[in-house]
Amino acid sequence: MQRPIILASKSPRRSQIMKDAGFQFTIQTREIEESYPEDMDPRQVPEFLAKKKGTGCKDFLLDNEILLTSDTIVLMNGTIYGKPKDRADAIKILSELSGTMHEVITGVSLLAKDKQVVFSDVTEVYIDEMSKEEIAFYVDNFKPFDKAGAYAIQEWIGLNKIGRINGSYYNVVGLPISKVFQALADF
Repeated sequence: MQRPIILASKSPRRSQIMKDAGFQFTIQTREIEESYPEDMDPRQVPEFLAKKKGTGCKDFLLDNEILLTSDTIVLMNGTIYGKPKDRADAIKILSELSGTMHEVITGVSLLAKDKQVVFSDVTEVYIDEMSKEEIAFYVDNFKPFDKAGAYAIQEWIGLNKIGRINGSYYNVVGLPISKVFQALADF
């Protein structure tokens, strides 16, 4: 029997992935500041933030429940590209990612009253060159302001401008569901 799962995320994409994978869960959220030490290795940030979110929501847990929290970053050349502040920032981010390979790293925390498991997944994403007009079109029509790296792979950019990926597609969407499935089975 599956233990009750609480998804502590406002992301409709994470919720949809969990539903599509056949999980039953409830959603409970709380604002947790997504800050981390400035000197932290950028590759450790997603797990750090997933764990921080889990700790910040642990009072949601009842006896047998598992709390799932996660965080996704886009990383290129040691720089973390988070959610854009505004239109200009989204255009700047996409201009920098255009024609390059970057990594999408998602950290996941599974927390119960007696146990915590934290892991991450990495996917390489290769974005084709995009013109200024294409970038402006995407930003103006898809408004990617709640997405790390200012894009969603399941939207226009993914359909038209991502040449290939190495790794999990769902990790780029926001949750490495095959790893989550295995970690929950092992939990």
